[in-house]
Amino acid sequence: MSENKNQINQADRVPGRHSRFAYLVLAYVAVAIGIAGVFLPLLPATPFLLIAVWAGSRGSQRVHDWIFEQPRFARLINDWREQGAVPLSAKWVATVMMIASYSTLIWSQAYWLLLLGMGIFFIGIGSFLWTRPNPSRRL
Repeated sequence: MSENKNQINQADRVPGRHSRFAYLVLAYVAVAIGIAGVFLPLLPATPFLLIAVWAGSRGSQRVHDWIFEQPRFARLINDWREQGAVPLSAKWVATVMMIASYSTLIWSQAYWLLLLGMGIFFIGIGSFLWTRPNPSRRL
């Protein structure tokens, strides 16, 4: 294999067989949840795919490469990895979902400590997302 910028550093790999197996299991579970997140509006895809890349790259170069070859996911992961960027559409979807989730908590008359905690959490996540740059266009 030629020099690939997505290829993992061999020093970063976990040496033990059991550890690699555990990372692979985590990677496959995270990919499955990430794929479900593409179709289910309340389940985010990107964080699980980032976990899958992280875990998969420590368990297997083949799994790592497979994730980066997926046309739907590779763009999002590469934008985050190379630019720390989140697409504007993802920011809006996440914001709308957080507002809907918080509204559901209010409607269900959730305990005030839960409302406070989730409010702080959603504000933190929203602030983080909206301070990330949008991906720059590639030619």
